[in-house]
Amino acid sequence: MSVSDSGVVIIGAGHAGGTAAALLRQFGFERPITLIGEEPIAPYQRPPLSKAWLKGEADAEALMLKPESFYGESNIRLILGARIDALSCDDKIVVLVDGRTVPYDSLIIATGARARALPIPGADLGGILSLRSAADAENLKSRLGPGRRLAVIGGGYIGLEAAASARALGAEAIVLEREPRLLARVASAAMSAFFTDYHRGRGVTIELDARIEGFEGKAGSVSGVALADGRVIPCDVALVGVGALPNDDLARAAGLRCENGVVVDDHARSSDPAVYAIGDVTQRPMARYDRMFRLESVANALEQARQAASALTGRPVPAPEVTWNWSDQYDVKYQLAGMPFDVDDHIVRGDPAAAKFAVFHLNGDVIQAVEAVNAPAEFMAGRQLIGQRRPISRSRLADTAISMKEVAA
Repeated sequence: MSVSDSGVVIIGAGHAGGTAAALLRQFGFERPITLIGEEPIAPYQRPPLSKAWLKGEADAEALMLKPESFYGESNIRLILGARIDALSCDDKIVVLVDGRTVPYDSLIIATGARARALPIPGADLGGILSLRSAADAENLKSRLGPGRRLAVIGGGYIGLEAAASARALGAEAIVLEREPRLLARVASAAMSAFFTDYHRGRGVTIELDARIEGFEGKAGSVSGVALADGRVIPCDVALVGVGALPNDDLARAAGLRCENGVVVDDHARSSDPAVYAIGDVTQRPMARYDRMFRLESVANALEQARQAASALTGRPVPAPEVTWNWSDQYDVKYQLAGMPFDVDDHIVRGDPAAAKFAVFHLNGDVIQAVEAVNAPAEFMAGRQLIGQRRPISRSRLADTAISMKEVAA
């Protein structure tokens, strides 16, 4: 393959990279597309890993973004099970660890994020896992079941989803959170209280203000989590879910501007005009909130894949979207629209005790974000109002006798 017909190379075959490849063809891109991924399987959905996959309700085929035949039929070259050693933006070449080189005319970096490790004693014991890939999920699933005990380090959404799945499989689960409440970095106090009560009501033990000192083990495998107060929490497997770091090492080494992720504009273009970046690896503009931010969500992956594909095919810049995310735990569907930046107040609509309510985050009378539990109308109308930036009546918003359709009218 010569440089003149190198086309687009995408590194990272996850949700963002796979979607970008498909959109390029959908938008009429006719030149070569090469998609390079570290995992041995074609692009798949990651959110079900902590839910349907762990519970045995989904297999690899069900999670695929596209049937594997799609890539051959669409003339998209897949290079799977391949690790990248370096990028050369000057030479426009991707260098694989096995020595192969892949030239590009345009590059899309979609390398995602990796689980943040805990640098504490015993962290190298067997049975201490993270949950970022299908292989991780399969490993965790094989260790769960009746009589088994899962310790979750970190009370974020991934950890809570895994705890719920463990309970569904008959395992015990204990969540260890260093902050005074669950979801402290990502949710309102009302939402934290709801999920704490909901999990405890289903047999999950939750320890707050829990500082982890290290892991203890037997025969090379984890057997307990040592806390600063002297207690040791016994477990058969431990899941570490204390956040993620962007996989921007290659980009940094190649000289691209990075600040907690590859810095991009609203075209998903990096500091090198021939290089784009999308998904969890990016630090992106959020014009609605007048700031740069790194998002970890399917919605962000899809939006930036569309931005990059549009730029590469000469389409107009897509209209900015209101970001969204979700989490499924037991029979609860949690949905978030927008981000609670610059908030001065919040309104709870509905009844948390009935597991059907929403928390609206406001700046003045303008909704900045909405968190919804089993409340799709509040989520959808809230997302619409966030996009419109239109002031609302607080009293009408709080009154469940007034429909969200009327509030948004």
